[in-house]
Amino acid sequence: MKKDIVAMLLAGGVGSRLNILARERAKPAIPFGGIYRIFDFTMSNIANSNIGVVGVLTQYKPHSLMAHIENGKPWDLYGRTRLVEILPPKTGEEMSDWYKGTSDAVYQNLEFIEDFSPELVLVVSGDHIYNMDYKQLIDFHIQRQAHATVCLISVPKKQRHHFGIAAISNTGRITEWVEKPVKPKSDLASMGVYVFKKDVLVRALQLAAQKGGIDFAKDIIPILLRKKRVYGFVFAGYWRDVGTIDAYWQANMNLLNRRSGFDLKTWQVKTNCSVKGEIGDRPSAYLSRRSEVYNSMIARGCVIEGQIINSILSPGVHVHKNARVVDSIIFHDSIVRSNAVIEKCIIDKAVRIGASAVLGLGKVVPNKVFPKHLFSGITVIGKKASVQSNTKIGKNCIITPGAKVKKDCPSGTTFS
Repeated sequence: MKKDIVAMLLAGGVGSRLNILARERAKPAIPFGGIYRIFDFTMSNIANSNIGVVGVLTQYKPHSLMAHIENGKPWDLYGRTRLVEILPPKTGEEMSDWYKGTSDAVYQNLEFIEDFSPELVLVVSGDHIYNMDYKQLIDFHIQRQAHATVCLISVPKKQRHHFGIAAISNTGRITEWVEKPVKPKSDLASMGVYVFKKDVLVRALQLAAQKGGIDFAKDIIPILLRKKRVYGFVFAGYWRDVGTIDAYWQANMNLLNRRSGFDLKTWQVKTNCSVKGEIGDRPSAYLSRRSEVYNSMIARGCVIEGQIINSILSPGVHVHKNARVVDSIIFHDSIVRSNAVIEKCIIDKAVRIGASAVLGLGKVVPNKVFPKHLFSGITVIGKKASVQSNTKIGKNCIITPGAKVKKDCPSGTTFS
C-alpha cells in the first residue's frame, strides 16, 4: 500500500520532570483536560490532517497508552487504507536493543516506512498540546522544494535555553541552528515537528547511526544543514510542551481561560472513550442543590456536592458536601470527603482525601527532594494514595502513589 506521506509519532518519553505523574505511565498517556490524554492532541492533528498511516513508537511503560490507542478506530485511523501500528523496541537481551533517542527510534523502524514507499515522512512528538493542520506545513515544505522542514514557534527569552533554536532567512531557510544554547540569538524554538523527504531522511539516519547519533535536534538537523535545504515553518498558534509539573498545570488552567488561545470546541480533539475506567457508559455528572461550580470542567460520572472553582475534574470524581476545590486538577475516580479543602493540587486516579483534610495551603517552599520539579506552589498526590481526615499538606509537596498519609506534611515535603 503506497502512501504519499507516513507519520512517525514519538510516544516513548519517560517524563522524569513530571515526577510521580509519569511513574506508572508514559508521558503521552498522562490524563489531560478531564477526558483526554496528552497523546490525543498530536494523534488528532494527524487524523484531522488526513494522514492515513501512523507508526507510534513506544518504549517507557507503554501499557496504558497501548490500551488507549487500541486499533486507531477512535481517530478514524482504521480500515483498508488507514492504520495505526504500535512500534515498540525490538528488545532482546541487550540494552542496545532499546531506542536510544528520537532519531534512533525512527532509524530502527525504517522498514515500516519503506513498506509504504512515501515521498515524505512526518515526525511528531506525542507529548505536546497544540492544534495544527499538517497540510499547511506539508504545502510549505513542497513549495520551497525543501529536503527538511522544522516547525518553529516564538518562545519567551527565559525558556529558550530548553529548546533547539533556529535563525531563518527572509525565505524561511534555516541559517543557524543551536541545540539548547546558553545565549540564544533567536526566539524561534523547535516544536519537535519535522517533515523530511524520505530518501534524505533515510540517508541522514544512516549517517548519524554510523557516528552514534541518536537525536533529531542534536544530530539529524546539523547533518542536513551542511548540504541540504532545511526550512523553518513558523507556527503562530497555541503550543505547549507540558514536560514539567508547572507547564502541565498551566496548560490545563488555560483550558478555563477564553483568552489563552486553547479552544477545544474548534480543535476537534478525539479520544478513546471506550477503555475501561475512562468515560465509557458513565452517567451524566450530578450536581446537588447545594453545590457551587465556577469556571470549571466537570466530566461525566462526577458527583459534586461541594464547591468547585477554576478546576478540572475527570470522570468519576466525587466531591462531598462542604468540600472546596480551587485551581486544581483531579483525575478519575478520586474522592474528596466533606469539609476538605484542596488548592492548587494535581490529584492522580483513585485518591482518597479524608474529611476536613487541607491540601495545598501554607508557605511556598520548593520541594526539598525535587526543587526543580516543584517550586511554584503546586502539590501532587500520587495514584491510589490516601490522606487521613484532618491532615494538613502544604505547598510543593509530593505524596507518592499508594502512600497513606496520617500526619501533617509541611510545604516542600515528599512523603512515601
